[in-house]
Amino acid sequence: MEPGLKRTTIARFFAALAFLFGAIGLFSGMTKQIWMLSPLDWFAGGVLLSLVALYVLVDGAVSFEKSHA
Repeated sequence: MEPGLKRTTIARFFAALAFLFGAIGLFSGMTKQIWMLSPLDWFAGGVLLSLVALYVLVDGAVSFEKSHA
């Protein structure tokens, strides 16, 4: 297994989860119904997850480049 591959997989999972959170926030905002959280909270959760995904993806890329240098 190449270095950074596990982190890339985790980053993809977090990005998909962030997309799901954003979609739930969008649909709950359009229907004006609160489902467990308010629409703004769903969007905030999606933004935070996408930032974590971006950080993990960059960390995996740096790890991959260091192993090949």
